[in-house]
Amino acid sequence: MIMLISLFSALVAAGAFIKIPMIPVPMTLQTLFVFLAALLLPSLSSFSSILIYIVLGAIGLPIFTSGGGLSALLGPTGGFIFGFLAAAPLGSFLAEKKRDSILWNVVVLLAMEVIIYFIGIIWLKVKLDATWAKAFAVGLTPFIIGDAVKIACASICGKLLYPETLKLRAKLSRREKDE
Repeated sequence: MIMLISLFSALVAAGAFIKIPMIPVPMTLQTLFVFLAALLLPSLSSFSSILIYIVLGAIGLPIFTSGGGLSALLGPTGGFIFGFLAAAPLGSFLAEKKRDSILWNVVVLLAMEVIIYFIGIIWLKVKLDATWAKAFAVGLTPFIIGDAVKIACASICGKLLYPETLKLRAKLSRREKDE
């Protein structure tokens, strides 16, 4: 499982570099990988993968969209990153209920989006000393279509990849026990 946790930490970090620059919040593929972590991993593992990503960025690795270090983590986009940490384990927990349903995956990912945006927009409003309208205008509105596409892709990929992930988890578990 350690390998999968590490893999998803790396994918979230890589997702920060696949971006469309926008100010103050760029559009990235990070949420796609957070969604997949939630759909494919147990709660503690998805939480751990995001926590590792945050710790690595906080200690200075330039893996956030705005670089690395505490100043990047505590900047305007930091709330969205902390939203990932809250949303991933909840998404994993909810996904456990019905792993074979694309529609259920969409519901799970929408719940995750609500959490990510709730934390992210409040943080953004405070950091920018902005009105609610401004926080929503720069932190939500431009991302709706892109997030809908990411939700659709992750929902389908989650359904298709989950059986393979189970096989890989079993294989890795056997390997870890042998070591």
